[in-house]
Amino acid sequence: MAETKLLRFWEKHDLGRDNLAAVSLHSHTNCSKESLYFLPKLAERWPILKRALDTQCKKSAIPVDFVRAFWRPPLTPKLALEIEKHQIEEVLGLASLVSLTDHDSIEAPAMLRATPGAERVPLSLEWSVPFGAAKFHLGVHNLPPGRAQEIVADLAAYTRSPSDQYLSELMAMLDQFPEVLIIFNHPLWNLCSLGGQQSGEVLNRFLHKNAKFLHAFELNAMRSSKENNGVIELAERWERPLISGGDRHGCDPNGALNLTRTACFSEFVHEIRRELRSHVLLMPRYAEPMTIRTIRTLLDVIRNYPEFPAGSRRWDERVFHLDRSGLTDRPISTLWKEPPAFVEQIFSVIRLLENSTMERMFRSVTRRDTRLDLPSKISPEISS
Repeated sequence: MAETKLLRFWEKHDLGRDNLAAVSLHSHTNCSKESLYFLPKLAERWPILKRALDTQCKKSAIPVDFVRAFWRPPLTPKLALEIEKHQIEEVLGLASLVSLTDHDSIEAPAMLRATPGAERVPLSLEWSVPFGAAKFHLGVHNLPPGRAQEIVADLAAYTRSPSDQYLSELMAMLDQFPEVLIIFNHPLWNLCSLGGQQSGEVLNRFLHKNAKFLHAFELNAMRSSKENNGVIELAERWERPLISGGDRHGCDPNGALNLTRTACFSEFVHEIRRELRSHVLLMPRYAEPMTIRTIRTLLDVIRNYPEFPAGSRRWDERVFHLDRSGLTDRPISTLWKEPPAFVEQIFSVIRLLENSTMERMFRSVTRRDTRLDLPSKISPEISS
């Protein structure tokens, strides 16, 4: 039977008593491509924004394609690794195990493994899995170095041309590697915005075919407590342990970690897969209102970083779109003389929240709810 324990950092537990290390899972670097598909749907809720966006699209000499366009998070792989290690080693006083998971790419960990001191960073990614009308995300951690590039190519081939049989074959192949960990990331987050009933039907069909290859379900630090409560119920139904996922896209460290008695990532995988034992730690970021967590990430994404390498200092250098040829992705900073006025006006308003007084005022009117409704099969020490 799966055993999940959960602690809250702000309750002042003695974390070092039974643990050697903490594990940071599911965070992104500037090697990750983050889709902009959501912008038109977001604009539908704000008529002023929709009119401004429609006007700008009509002015553009290049047809605007929000599905193909993407943005990159601000942190380099080295900086992303450092902030995760700092939180674990300096704040918690434990050894750090960090697995970075960019979308459909192992570029970041492969780059880090070539640098002194990071040779044991696991080769991991967040795999985009189209399934029926939905698209799920799986965290695939600790690929075997000698096969990693070949496996990533196979996963990409499925993403381009999905079929149910091929998916199950790939997941069975991954499951055969004893040191690989497969996590169902934010399983109730519906990337394709399906209706509730349709989404549930697709999810159930996916799980009936592939749950035996999933080693844990993710409690995601960037999702709401309501959604995470649903994941808790889902994990109980399918008898899988819960596991942490920070889903960091900005500059703050992950808001959820795993504690472990083990000293290396492969041993941690054994703890999850074979012992079915997971010890999740919620960090203070998770106690913040969901809206605050989202805005903090947005501020990181639109902030200028003059100390960064040329080409990644401004937000419009980190957003990409096809050029006139329709063949090459280019930073949008190279496709216009300056950002549209309405975009800068919106960003100026958002940046007001960097002021501590404004943030306190906004926080005071934002709902705070970190209660998790924990079922009986989860250790009673984590009850609210």
